[in-house]
Amino acid sequence: MKRRKALGVKMQGLRTFKSTQTNWFSSVGREQNIKDYASLLSELVWKRQTSFLAAAVLAAFYFDVVSVFVTYLFVALTEFLDVHLGRKSKSWDGQDPIIGRQILKRIVFNTIISALAICAFIVNMALQQSSTGHFTPLFFLFSASVFAAMYNSQLLGILLLRLTIYGFAFLFIAVFDLVRYAPSLKSQIWMEFFTIIFVLYFIIDISMKFYLSHKERLEQMKLIKEESERAKAALEAKAQFLATVSHELRTPLTSIIGALELVNNDALAVLPEPLKPIINLANRNGQRLAALIDDLLSMQKIESEEIVFDFMPIDANDLLSETVDSTSGIASKLGIHVTLEPCAEACMIIGDRDRLVQVLSNLLSNALKFSPHGSTVKARVENLGTRVRISIQDEGLGIPAGAKDRVFGKFSQVDSSDVRRVGGTGLGLYISKQIAERHNAIIDYVSELGVGSTFYVEFDRGTDRDIARADKKRLDTAT
Repeated sequence: MKRRKALGVKMQGLRTFKSTQTNWFSSVGREQNIKDYASLLSELVWKRQTSFLAAAVLAAFYFDVVSVFVTYLFVALTEFLDVHLGRKSKSWDGQDPIIGRQILKRIVFNTIISALAICAFIVNMALQQSSTGHFTPLFFLFSASVFAAMYNSQLLGILLLRLTIYGFAFLFIAVFDLVRYAPSLKSQIWMEFFTIIFVLYFIIDISMKFYLSHKERLEQMKLIKEESERAKAALEAKAQFLATVSHELRTPLTSIIGALELVNNDALAVLPEPLKPIINLANRNGQRLAALIDDLLSMQKIESEEIVFDFMPIDANDLLSETVDSTSGIASKLGIHVTLEPCAEACMIIGDRDRLVQVLSNLLSNALKFSPHGSTVKARVENLGTRVRISIQDEGLGIPAGAKDRVFGKFSQVDSSDVRRVGGTGLGLYISKQIAERHNAIIDYVSELGVGSTFYVEFDRGTDRDIARADKKRLDTAT
């Protein structure tokens, strides 16, 4: 019994120790840094090896060829260790701290081997120089240090380990001439020694700046990610709110509009004449609310990318003709004449027919609403080479310069005063612009105050190949 109890205590202690290790590893926040560092090892292998190979070829002309390439070979072999480690780290999901510690140990080992091989390669050249200065080997060592400062900032301990080994190589080359020549303090060799000390300080300084810059970028990325998550949550909440409110409004509003139409058409009883204007007003306002709800739902679906577009070949002439026919009743009621000017030949485009009818209906309805009684609205299809343009031209008041953001904005109108002539939700053109952009089309306008406005949508002309591809996709979806 005592043994079982003692064993239980030991097992509990072991679990506590492992849990403590795991929590320590996570709390330090090294998981992503280790993964990023190890992954970067294999990505930079060719950049590093190109530099060292170029240095080896240059050194071979002036130093012993055999010793240069033997030491370079050790540098190349350490790169294979880094490549293998980089590939292994890609399979790590960053969650298991045991694997993370194993990778960290391999990073430490590879760093020591790699730094020693590079120092041997460079010190070998310095030992073969009979003159002082050692500009070439010191420059190679300086380049390796700067490279480490730039690309090893993820792990400060690893960076300091590599730079420490490089620092001993710097000091060895500097002290080597002092021992070999035993110069006086005023000699150039001592000046070069102090210059190397200054270079070491410079390397440490830029290494810390790269490290702090890396930490700052991580903090910025964290803040951006948090802001993105908050914005995403806000958008989702807004979408749910709009969908819920719109649904809750639409159901009773449909009943109200239906009842008003029954009353207005004398379906229940003959309506007294004094009540008809009031019922008509209520019916119009109900229809306006229904249009607002439809626009809100369309906006929400477009912004949340819930709408699925059914792209197919469309004759732009037929598309515009269908739109003009659907608004003929409104045009007749307003006393406005609508002319249709089709393209001389078939102008084929690729798009979702229902959505494009919605866009053109918005443009044509706006043109009718803002045109004076007895004027003419021109609906036109033009062939512009590789493009097809559908335009709606009115004879209204025109749009002032600099109003484009308001024209295509949400819940905005050019005339936003309380006494504006034409009502609306301020969403029609915004929705039209979103639909046009999903078709890779351009929607814009030209306008002149007192003369009128021309709104147009410009599409890529559908080629035979595009039409065949769209037809095939449609058949595949149907089957």
